[in-house]
Amino acid sequence: MTRSRPLAVAAALACALVLVACGSSDKKSTTAATTSAPAPAPAPSATSAPAIPFPSGAAPKRLVVRDLKRGIGPAARPGQTLTLNYVGAGLSDRRVFDSSYRTGQPFSFALGSGQVIPGWDRGLVGMRVGGRRLLVIPPGLGYGAQGSGPIKPNETLVFVVDLLGVQG
Repeated sequence: MTRSRPLAVAAALACALVLVACGSSDKKSTTAATTSAPAPAPAPSATSAPAIPFPSGAAPKRLVVRDLKRGIGPAARPGQTLTLNYVGAGLSDRRVFDSSYRTGQPFSFALGSGQVIPGWDRGLVGMRVGGRRLLVIPPGLGYGAQGSGPIKPNETLVFVVDLLGVQG
């Protein structure tokens, strides 16, 4: 009787090893299937500033609006309060002068109310929540001949904006 017990234990261990090996094999195939599928496009991050794709050539004389990633949420309309993250730089020196990513605080304002520069009030209309947009703003729609703080007079501004939400 004592001999059959060790054999029974050995048989049970052998079965357990077979089951573990089978489970491990299934797990690997599931993982392989998961990792071989294309990953979804990353959502705009609330913590790290995106790189700014500066335009080449002469500074544009008109507002340039280009979706870098099209959002799937509601579209921004004048009168709504937008919440967004942004990074802005001067085109001439490519130096970042402001970024909500640095402060860790998204920025909110009423679209079309004159609370921001005209290039933002015009360039963010129609942007969808979850999107990322490039704005290249000529001086007349930015800070003009006077400049502002670190922004030189007559500077063309380049922003990348991630729209996080709209209210209203």
